[in-house]
Amino acid sequence: MLIRLIGLVTVEHDGCPPRHLSSAQVQVAFARLILERATGTSRDHLADTVWPEGLPDTWASALRSVVSRVRACVTGPQQRPGETPLVAQSGRYLLRLSDDAAVDVEVAETGVREASAAFADGAHAVAHQMAAGAVSNLRGSFLPSHEGDWVGAERERVDELRLTALELASLSAAALRDEHHALRYADEAVRRAPLRESAHRCRMSAYTAAGNRADALRAYHHLREVLAEELGIEPSAETQEAYLRLLRDPGTPRPRRAAAAARRPRRGGDDLDASLLGAFDALPPPARRAQPT
Repeated sequence: MLIRLIGLVTVEHDGCPPRHLSSAQVQVAFARLILERATGTSRDHLADTVWPEGLPDTWASALRSVVSRVRACVTGPQQRPGETPLVAQSGRYLLRLSDDAAVDVEVAETGVREASAAFADGAHAVAHQMAAGAVSNLRGSFLPSHEGDWVGAERERVDELRLTALELASLSAAALRDEHHALRYADEAVRRAPLRESAHRCRMSAYTAAGNRADALRAYHHLREVLAEELGIEPSAETQEAYLRLLRDPGTPRPRRAAAAARRPRRGGDDLDASLLGAFDALPPPARRAQPT
């Protein structure tokens, strides 16, 4: 079973066409029950998620109807008659999926975690593959038509996960001397979070890896202007150190078409910005980071 919560909410059973969840109430209940299946979801919390602006008078019976429709979505053709993966128990709803079930958000989170570990070990090709796969899984928005406290918190978590994946994809591509993808992922991260310094440092690193020191310096000055205008602050010490490294080490411009040897994976300590490498060594687990600087 493949479950997609990003973009169009769908369930795909083996050998069956994808089933799209068109009801807004079923979508949001389905998403919460899926993501909280390890502990279960209380009936009251689920009702507040389905009706964030206030419960209807007949909410208990209405919620049972919503849950029944979710149950129909996750019950696959291999289920025996009377067998259901979604049960009510002690005021909580418990959803049990088969071991081979995959959820796009969870697949992406695992990919980011593995990419971060591979990057720290210098396995840049593996890191890039895992991070790029996570970015692909997170194309689209999480329940864009829904509001409420739970949806808002999950949407922020997914957005943070996507930004971390973009930064890892950019940094690992830069380490591989793949300047096109390094800049592409960094630019998207900056576009999505224009005040996020780590995204701008990725852009600086991408230009540095391409041997384009002038644009790397311009990327720093652009960030400095944005922070001054929007927040009235200077770049962090980490970002300023990356800038000073550029000033101290002009480097050697690299030809547009590099030799194959220049594309071999490199470990920390090359001419990639050391402060950028250190930033990812210190990352907490994906999707649970504090607000980035």
